[in-house]
Amino acid sequence: MDTQTTPLDKPLVVGPRTLNSRLIVGTGKYENYETMQQALDASGSEVITVAVRRERLIDAEGRSMLDFIDTGRYTILPNTAGCFTAEDAVRVARLGREILEQMDNPGKQWVKLEVLNDKKTLLPDPQGTLEATKELVKDGFAVLCYTSDDPVMATKIKEAGATAVMPAGSPIGSGQGVLNPNNIRIILELLKEGDADYPVIVDAGVGTASDVTIAMELGADGVLLNTGIAHAKDAVKMAHAMRHALAAGRLSYLSGRIPKRLYATASSPWSGVISYIPGE
Repeated sequence: MDTQTTPLDKPLVVGPRTLNSRLIVGTGKYENYETMQQALDASGSEVITVAVRRERLIDAEGRSMLDFIDTGRYTILPNTAGCFTAEDAVRVARLGREILEQMDNPGKQWVKLEVLNDKKTLLPDPQGTLEATKELVKDGFAVLCYTSDDPVMATKIKEAGATAVMPAGSPIGSGQGVLNPNNIRIILELLKEGDADYPVIVDAGVGTASDVTIAMELGADGVLLNTGIAHAKDAVKMAHAMRHALAAGRLSYLSGRIPKRLYATASSPWSGVISYIPGE
């Protein structure tokens, strides 16, 4: 089965971009740039996130991360990771745009917005997130906004003009998967009411392939992850697994699962059986 868009599905439209892959992969935390490069390829992703921090673009050997990224193949999604105020997030987003304009990468049109509350939980700051979203939308950005799994906050972010809302499955890097599937369901229902194609992408907390499948079976439009691949024992194999898991979850959602029942339902008809049936 093709793990990208198949005749059974349609591309994902996120603001100015039309994507065949619904998996967005981060570039941080890998053992080395060679592993990162191979994992990105194995993931099948078209969009990769890069945190806008000068010190992260150069490794201990003085090599640039960008030398290991095919900027003609990947759309770079600049990330305001590490920002704790709306002002810092807006400044970093603009810096990312300047860098990508120089590279002529299509990612110059958008930003993955994170405004964090504290270093321990890495949960988003609600007020700062809303302020930064409004300011960046005014500045012409397509904002893909990281938030908690709070449906009220997700709704406010959409109303503020975000191109996509990205609720966390669980805390960043925790590997706990989707802790509150009911909240994700509510977010999907609220944000897609009268706007079925509005992108809701589960972001953060993915630990293994089954977490990706669960997110997609809930109806998410995509998944963004980093640590689940980068810190796996074999990052390249895990990237393959995440790619296939996403495809399986998406097609499962589109197919429609059977309802859960308390009792068994026979696969074959009872008529014509040649054995004794207890109670009949």
